[in-house]
Amino acid sequence: MALTASPADQALLLDLQAFDTKIAQLEHRAKKLPEHEQLSELKKHRDKLQLTILEERGIKEDIELEMSRIESDVKVVEARIARDTSRLDASSSPKDVAALEQELTALRTRLSNLEDIELAVMEKLEAQQKVVDNLLEQGGNLTSQFAELEASRDEALSVIEAELGTTRTGRTALQATIPEDLLALYERQRERYGVGASLLRGGVSLASGVKLLENEMQEIRAAAPDAVIMCASSEGILVRTNESGL
Repeated sequence: MALTASPADQALLLDLQAFDTKIAQLEHRAKKLPEHEQLSELKKHRDKLQLTILEERGIKEDIELEMSRIESDVKVVEARIARDTSRLDASSSPKDVAALEQELTALRTRLSNLEDIELAVMEKLEAQQKVVDNLLEQGGNLTSQFAELEASRDEALSVIEAELGTTRTGRTALQATIPEDLLALYERQRERYGVGASLLRGGVSLASGVKLLENEMQEIRAAAPDAVIMCASSEGILVRTNESGL
């Protein structure tokens, strides 16, 4: 048996469809907030920066290790110079004195070379520290930007969620006034085709924007006012009103 419903009940479907359209629009807005893409891009940048920081810190640690080895060599040479100087001061043997002086000359040359290398490595370490510090500063700026974007996104989502809550509450109240069989058909068509109801205005189904053929309009004119008619183009329930051009 064909489904029937009063014209007033069928007209309620247009309000229900308006609620569903608004809900879909709000949900789409929530998904397409510009902050989502901005946060995604910022996260990629931040992740890439973190890898760079790890690499540059690794270079810095290698330089620090090199510096540590040089400082250790300097201490060893300085200790040998101190030892040989002490032995030289205490020696009375010309042969030993000559040997110690020769060794001290070599040690002082070695120490001078090590100190030059130490200075160069120290300069390299300072330069690398500046690189790391600059990257860390960039990381801090990105973290601040990320936090600001998250706050902006959350605020926008909060506004949308509030509007969604109001809209869903209105929809729930409205659907309680619609006959169950009519509501079930509406929900089924909306789930399948995205449209549950379409207003027929001036011979045009507004959901699809398609103008009905004259033979289709004649069939609709001949139908009883409480007959539930389906829209061939949108697959929703075609709701007739004084605007329908019948």
